Amino acid sequence: MPALRTAVLFGATLTTGLGAGLFYAYSCSVMPGLARVDDRSFIKVMQRINVAIVNGWFMLSFLGALVLIGVAGVLALRDGSRAMLPWIVAAAAFQLAMLAVTSAVSVPLNNRLAAAGAPDHIADPAAVRSAFEAAWVRWNLIRALTCTASFACIAWALRLSARTPLTD
Repeated sequence: MPALRTAVLFGATLTTGLGAGLFYAYSCSVMPGLARVDDRSFIKVMQRINVAIVNGWFMLSFLGALVLIGVAGVLALRDGSRAMLPWIVAAAAFQLAMLAVTSAVSVPLNNRLAAAGAPDHIADPAAVRSAFEAAWVRWNLIRALTCTASFACIAWALRLSARTPLTD
């Protein structure tokens, strides 16, 4: 089982890292870049991103990370690998925090932006943008931090796993 546990930890580390990288990229490049465009362009691009991101590849890493972290925890318990268990639990907690922020804040903001309609038909695009941008940016930074913390914890668990022989 140690080989399977290590493989699952590797997958959890990879998928968690992909999520952390995505939120990081939004925080340091996508949103600062969009901050420099006019209101209608901002709304149009964000509406299109919010539709495009809901795809299989994104969902595989977005939801798969927590699943793999959970499986890694179960395998660590079964193998008696208690040293890595607190790190796996912490990774899961941070991942759950990121998912909570996404479902409680980011998705509702995205839905309100979509409900505003086509940017060319919005009477006051500055108000629509104002109701979205600052909150979305702030909470995305929190998602980046929680997902990065999850990544660090699961990476450390993987490191601890390397100390265990891989013989089954």
